[in-house]
Order: sequence, then structure tokens, then C-alpha cells
Amino acid sequence: MPVRGAGLYQYAAPPRGRDQPHTTRTEQRTRNTPEINNLFKEPTVPPMTTHPVDEVPPARHLLAFGLQHVLAMYAGAVAVPLIVGSAMKLSPADLAYLITADLLVCGIATLIQCIGFWRFGVRLPIMQGCTFAAVSPMVLIGTTGGGLPAIYGSVIVAGLAIMLLAPVFGRLLRFFPPLVTGTVILIIGLSLLPVAGNWAAGGVGSADFGEPKNLGLALFVLLVVLGVQRFAPAFLSRIAVLIGIVVGLAVAVPFGFTDFDGVGDADWLGISTSFHFGAPTFEASAIASMLVVALVTMTETTGDLIAVGEMTDRKVEPRTLADGLRADGLSTVLGGVFNTFPYTAYAQNVGLVGMTRVRSRWVVAAAGGILVLLGLLPKLGAVVAAIPAPVLGGAGLVMFGTVAASGLRTLSTVDFKGNNNLTVVAVSVAMGMLPVGVPTVYEKFPDWFQTVMNSGISAGCLTAIVLNLLFNHLPSKSDSAEPDGLAVGGAEKGVQEPREEVV
Repeated sequence: MPVRGAGLYQYAAPPRGRDQPHTTRTEQRTRNTPEINNLFKEPTVPPMTTHPVDEVPPARHLLAFGLQHVLAMYAGAVAVPLIVGSAMKLSPADLAYLITADLLVCGIATLIQCIGFWRFGVRLPIMQGCTFAAVSPMVLIGTTGGGLPAIYGSVIVAGLAIMLLAPVFGRLLRFFPPLVTGTVILIIGLSLLPVAGNWAAGGVGSADFGEPKNLGLALFVLLVVLGVQRFAPAFLSRIAVLIGIVVGLAVAVPFGFTDFDGVGDADWLGISTSFHFGAPTFEASAIASMLVVALVTMTETTGDLIAVGEMTDRKVEPRTLADGLRADGLSTVLGGVFNTFPYTAYAQNVGLVGMTRVRSRWVVAAAGGILVLLGLLPKLGAVVAAIPAPVLGGAGLVMFGTVAASGLRTLSTVDFKGNNNLTVVAVSVAMGMLPVGVPTVYEKFPDWFQTVMNSGISAGCLTAIVLNLLFNHLPSKSDSAEPDGLAVGGAEKGVQEPREEVV
């Protein structure tokens, strides 16, 4: 009710009864009820959580996990310069120089991919290494008169082309639904298993290839890895591959599987300088063949990046895919400048991420730092190089099998009823395994065709993309018109929807 006071009308508060709630001083001043006051409160923001990809483990864990990644990819990393240098009949000193330069740029490329800057780097746990798709073209260029300068000129041009084409490939991500990505990941794992088998038998070209003692050592390492993963505490189970390799090496030394004579001959310090073998030359034929290699490596890297995205629960989007491919291009240019070769994502480390469930990109960045040290300190590189092939083979069987199993897990989300998706998977896997099982199947074809199809990963990936377009995108007689007037295949919705949501 109104009361008179000081010449102004004021309103007296009604008396508060026993059943009325107690009002705070703010409520007495504003005369608002508690419900109304709640509307004007600042919203509470839940605490932000760090994604496992961005978590930084303790320093001791970084070192152990990073070293495990280095050991998983080391044999593949040094194989490319060894093959190319041996085919060109380079001296032992030049071969050693190629290897140290390769390790140095491997580390730099890995740091760019994992840490990233501006629009370079996918910022996922991805190891970088020299691509095997470029081996045959580089051997051909180097042995037909062009030499290493012609190789490096074509590599630089290919790297620039990858950087320019990266946004185009990023827009193609919508053609990689789970049907295609699962098939590609499965092919990646299956195509790597023969590599592990060759390691387990002693390494291709070794005098005792296939000896029971080699396979026995590989089996021993495999059992150690499985035992640690099953029975050891959580942290040790995550470095099961590293423990298996260390234990296998400890057993291999007294039984004469390896020696460390090369460690004493290696230098303590070695720094790679730009254009050590001369200024690059740019030959049209060499550049053309290396551009074909660039398309192959971009296809392989796309499959690897999508696989890591699936394993780490951070889906790859068009922009991040383009950033990852752009980092590949920059690393390839650096390879041409610093006396090494084209770079791509390494699938064996993709399997290690899936097996250990360690998703931090900083772990792989630590591995990149270790590779830089190995490139600057050849004596450390010689120690790692002394690990016998059967030890790596036993660990590789687990890692590469994990990649294939991850592909099957992705395919388990695809609908195979009442459509042709099973045909897409079957034919794609067959085309991907054909050059793996019969390496000489395409030797009568042109060089550019061999470059594309001799890689089981690129052959299977291209087949999966084309068949998915054929069966799930192109209209057919059985298609039904959607309300918006677009004709959509009957199987496309179940195949395309999960990936489209991400895009």
C-alpha cells in the first residue's frame, strides 16, 4: 500500500509471514523473487578438458613412447636411401651421408606435421618418412644419366606441386565415407604384413633368410610384446613394442644375430648441408614421373591421416587434411634441398597408435626430436641400425595387424544389407593385394602406370573411391526421388551419412 514520506509516494513491503521464504538483502533491494534473480545470474561454464591428442605426458613417458615410434619406423626410413644409393653405386661415405640427411629431415618433417604452424601440419600423431612409391622412379632417374641432381630437382618440383594441390585434395574428403576409409585402412595393414614377414625371416637379401633361428627370434619378440601388453601395468603395456625390441636385442647379441662394429666407425657429429651433391637440375621426364609419385603419396597420406583421425577420435576435416598434405609438400621440398627424398605419413606408426592407445601428438613430436638427434649424431644412428631384422619383424606383426583390425572396426559401422557395399570392399581389397602378392604383375605396363598401381595402397584406394561413386552416388533405375528432387542411391544414406556429418 502507498505511504507518504519526504513528499514522495513509497511502497511499504508487506509483512513477511512464517511461511514466506527468507529474502536476501539483494532481494529486499530489488523486490525480485529468487526465481527472477536466477535469470540474471552469470552462467556457469564447465571446466574445459584437453583432448587426448593435445595432452602432454610427463617427460619420462615422452621419451619412452617417442623412442618406441622411432624404432618402429627406423628400418623403413633408412631403407629408401640405402636402396637408391646402392643402385647408383655410391661410396659408403655417401651412403652414410644420405642416411643421416634422411633421419634429420624425417625428424623435421614429423615436427612440422605434429606441432604445425599456420596452415602447415595436421596436428595429429603422425610420423613422417621417405615414401617407397618414389624408389623405382628415383633409381631410374639416377641411373640413366641424371644422377642425384636430377632426382633432387624433380623432388623439389613435386613438393611444390603437393602444396598447391593440397586444398583440392581437402575438398575430396566427402568421397571418403566409412565404406572407403575402412577399406583403405584394411588394405594399408594387409599390404604391410609382408614387410613384417620379410623382417621376421631375416630381411630381404640376407644370407640366412628364412632360417628357423630368425623366425624363432621374431616369435620370441612377438610373445614378449603380447605378454607385456596382457600382464604388465598400464604404463608398461603402452610401451610393449619398445620392451619387446629391447629384450629381443638383448637376446640377439649373445646368439650372434648382430654386432656393433659399425658404431665404432661412425662419426660423433654430422651436419647435412644444402645441395651437398651439387645444384639441382630440372629435367622434364624426371619431373613428370615424380609428379605421378606426388599424386600417389597424397592418396596414401590421405588414407593414413583419416586412419589416425579414427583411432584418436579427432576426425579429419577438409581443412586439416589440406594442412597435413601441405606439410608433406613442404617436407618434400626440404628433402630436395637437404639431399634426401619425398616424404609421406608412415603407416607402421599408425598401427602403433592404435595398439598402444597413446594418442598424444606430443609423443610423436618427441620421436621427431629423437630423429633429429640421430641425424646430427651418426653414432647414435649406428646403434639403432644394429637392431636385427627378426626383432623388428616380431614387433611389426603386431603393429601392422593392428592397422588391418582398425579397418575392420571401421567397416563394422557400414550397412552391408540390400546394397553393393560388399562388392566395393571385395574388389578394392583384391586390387590392393594384387601387386603385394604378385609384385611383377604390372611390369609390362608404362612406367607411370606402374608407379600408381604397384602401390597396393594407392591401387586399393582409387578402386574403392571409383566403386563407391559407381554404386552409391550415380543414379540408377531403382533410385527414389527425395523431397528436394535429388535422386539418391538406395545405399548411399547408410554409407555417406557418418562422414558427411563430420564434413
